[in-house]
Amino acid sequence: MSYYFTKTVNDNFDQAIEKVTEELKKEGFGILTEIDVKETFKKKLEKDFRKYRILGACNPNMAFEAIQAESRIGTMLPCNVIVQETEDGKVEVSAVDPVASMQAVKNDSLAATAKQVREKLQKVIENLN
Repeated sequence: MSYYFTKTVNDNFDQAIEKVTEELKKEGFGILTEIDVKETFKKKLEKDFRKYRILGACNPNMAFEAIQAESRIGTMLPCNVIVQETEDGKVEVSAVDPVASMQAVKNDSLAATAKQVREKLQKVIENLN
């Protein structure tokens, strides 16, 4: 089982960020955090890096259910979605598979929520062009 879903898109980097954000909203997710890895590596390490952004996405209803079932599940939240420029100049979008990441947590009551989040994130990735 892979720990992520991924798709190469036809958009440029900034367009991909916009479309991913729109698709996440359609599925009830908001962006809580946004990490510009390229900028951070340049600032902190003085290293050049390709365009790479980590979006911390959260569906409040699903997060509430998960935290009700497992109080420490917040260590695995929010759900990360990355937009990156690949070596060949294309743009790739990837999202975490919450079912795969939740396997480490021994709590059967999380399974249904993880499956719902998985379906929503898969739909986000599938709806990108």
